[in-house]
Amino acid sequence: MMNPAELRADIPAVQNATYMNTGASGPSPRRVVEAARGFLERAEYEVHATDDIYEYTFGEYDRIRDRLAEFVGASPSELALTESTTDGIARFASGIDWEPGDVVVRTDLEHPAGILPWQRLEREGVEVRVVETEHGRIDLDDFAEAVADARLACFSALTWTHGTQLPVAALADIARDAGALTLVDAVQVPGQAPIDVEEWGVDAVAAAGHKWLLGLWGGGFLYVRREVADELEPRSVGYRSVQSPGASSFEFKEGAPRLEIGTTNLAAHVGLLEAIETVESIGLETIQDRIRKLTDRFKAGVPEDRLLSPREYESGLVTVDVSDPEKTVERLDDAGFKVRSIPPMNAMRVSLHVFNTPAEVDALLAELDAVR
Repeated sequence: MMNPAELRADIPAVQNATYMNTGASGPSPRRVVEAARGFLERAEYEVHATDDIYEYTFGEYDRIRDRLAEFVGASPSELALTESTTDGIARFASGIDWEPGDVVVRTDLEHPAGILPWQRLEREGVEVRVVETEHGRIDLDDFAEAVADARLACFSALTWTHGTQLPVAALADIARDAGALTLVDAVQVPGQAPIDVEEWGVDAVAAAGHKWLLGLWGGGFLYVRREVADELEPRSVGYRSVQSPGASSFEFKEGAPRLEIGTTNLAAHVGLLEAIETVESIGLETIQDRIRKLTDRFKAGVPEDRLLSPREYESGLVTVDVSDPEKTVERLDDAGFKVRSIPPMNAMRVSLHVFNTPAEVDALLAELDAVR
């Protein structure tokens, strides 16, 4: 078991700065980096000399898939290992046999990862509908109208712009009734909130471990419901996509692993497993309770007309209206605070995680008073 203070002590980056940008990229603990390094050293220094490197690595793929399946509430055959959320969304999109006139629905809250693949499909005659939202909230009737004849709906579980939680299960029900597939960008969820794909009832979920799980870049994963995965025909194919790579013709693997392609460096995914173990050793309830207290403390110091995120707790992401966000972020950086701007909202976003402290929150509020 680990407590927040012990986690903080294991993260070198937070010893050198007041890090409040986990929603962009979380700083990894030493144990995560050491797990990844340990895998690399074993694979490169030992396995090449003593075993079959491919047999060893394929065993690691399976082990990682098994653990991720347990973490998200799926079966291993419903998990594909990816490099990132963006990678997962793009792979899922590439597996659908699109036709001119098909409709994709997204919200206006999506990260570019949930926008760019559909912009590309527009060049092939696919229609993209954008559901307008208000204050990080989506109207279910507006969504139902947009998705009525759609092939796919793509939306975030937790918005990167406001830190609001969208009603994933309700949106999935509406899309299913309309005959549309559902693809969820969940990258802001793992590590700060529960993720249970079966409870959500969606067809696909793309996520990664480099944010709230405090994992490494490159450790992404994609859940695809088995019945849906078996219908996908990926355009990018490699020896890990198919059942018999050396055959004169090929058949895709069953389930989501057909979306994997070829040789990848598994160090980031080994680190991802260690990150999951670390978060679970602290306990999600402990993490959520601390994030709630920290965000409540921060919001209490933000004027009502400046707070763009909900006053009540929904996540560790808090967006604030400041004059000239880019310059404000630069000034805060000079003062040792790591935050970011959110261009779509012309605002600044603060991410507070379990390793942050009340004293850091108070210091940030004092600094904001000085730069306003």
